[in-house]
Amino acid sequence: MAPALLAVRYGTLVSLAVVLLALWYRSPVEDVLDERLHKVLTSLLRAEGKVGIDNFDKPRVAIGFGGCVDIVVDSIKLLNKLGIRPSLSPIHHDYIQTEEQLSQSFSYFFPPGAASERYVANNTLFNKLVDASKTLPGNRWALGGNAAVMAKRLAFEGCEVLLGGRFSQQITDILSEHVIVAGKPVDDPDIHLIMEYPTGAQWGEYISRRANRYIVHCDKHNPLLDSMEDFESQLQDFKPDLLVVGGLQMMDNFPFQEGARGTRLKKLSNLLQSTENSTGVHFEMASFVDESLMNELLSQVMPYADSLGMNEQELPNLLSLIKGKNITVLSDPNPRVATVLDQMRELYRLVNSERKLQGKGRMLTRLHVHTLAFQAIIVTLGSSWKNTMSATAKASLTANRHVCGSPHINPTKAKLIMDDSFSISRQEGSQRISFQETRPVSCWEEADYEICVAPVLVCTDVYQTAGGGDNISAAGLVLQI
Repeated sequence: MAPALLAVRYGTLVSLAVVLLALWYRSPVEDVLDERLHKVLTSLLRAEGKVGIDNFDKPRVAIGFGGCVDIVVDSIKLLNKLGIRPSLSPIHHDYIQTEEQLSQSFSYFFPPGAASERYVANNTLFNKLVDASKTLPGNRWALGGNAAVMAKRLAFEGCEVLLGGRFSQQITDILSEHVIVAGKPVDDPDIHLIMEYPTGAQWGEYISRRANRYIVHCDKHNPLLDSMEDFESQLQDFKPDLLVVGGLQMMDNFPFQEGARGTRLKKLSNLLQSTENSTGVHFEMASFVDESLMNELLSQVMPYADSLGMNEQELPNLLSLIKGKNITVLSDPNPRVATVLDQMRELYRLVNSERKLQGKGRMLTRLHVHTLAFQAIIVTLGSSWKNTMSATAKASLTANRHVCGSPHINPTKAKLIMDDSFSISRQEGSQRISFQETRPVSCWEEADYEICVAPVLVCTDVYQTAGGGDNISAAGLVLQI
């Protein structure tokens, strides 16, 4: 037998022997961890399954505004292809004009693994980035934009959806039959470039501590909310159970003509104020850095929403601004449960105190914060929001399903990073709740609200992070309408 062939056969036998030995000598610790993940998954599925969608009376959700086409690429491969090197001076920029600013901004958010989204105020640079992305192996295209992604998830979960946005006819045609698009078609839809990276990715000396994405766009339609009139004209006949507003971060640092942004937000405010009290209103937060825009949202949009959704970066950002401080651009990407719960309580209290004082708008009765490690939802007792425990479980499971890119959860591609127990507050002497594998969703009552917290089976084989928050928020809402 030829020496080369003998070597191949011998190598195969050795590899097989190694695998068999690994299975034979499998660590008891690994067995325990696998068993634990299976128990948690089974329990979360059971909690999610306690409530279903009535196919004869499907929830009706109207959602605006906007949408786009995403091109998703490996961020490091794209930067390397363009010769954009890591910056020795990481700096946060409100918007991007040059390759140097892109390098500085990416270098700022990449190491902690914090999600970020920025407007590119340079058409030539943005087109260069997109053109290079199209040639990268492994690039893929997808429906994007907060409103469109949430609409797709809501329809998938069984809702009838009215979506305010402008898309190409091709995109409109592929949306679910349960999604009605309110907005005139466009020949060239807005494009968002999604620069993804996994945990442990390396760019020069920088290493990412968690998987996330950096998004850049140069939108023309979305910042103008130019589907709002068509959306409003269909809203009354649609008779939604829930109205969702998202995608307003597209207005962030967009070069509006004088007074144009305020005019559009005032029109949106009037639409929200005219919404029936029986229709819930949810506002989905995003990455905002323009304080003037945030202040307009605080006065024109948020007072008329009784539900808010956000991630671990957006929560302290919003809270800081409400307390009269500056926007918090970068926060702890892996906060403890007690920290998030304290921030949620404070936001809930401050918002409702302000609304009582002003005597206008809606009381905040629902607050959903999604983090990498866990989901947390606060719901006012006696409000119209229901099934909080099941909704929290569904949000948790959806996080894994979306990031892994599969409706079926594989526990061998997941891990728990939430602690075995957590304090419900940072205050000294606070109650501590132990994690129970057979009852992983912890719920309790405080003051005038209920809190539910669920661990996330964090996906270890990441397919995508972009759109995660939109899918999670939408899934949580489905069971609470």
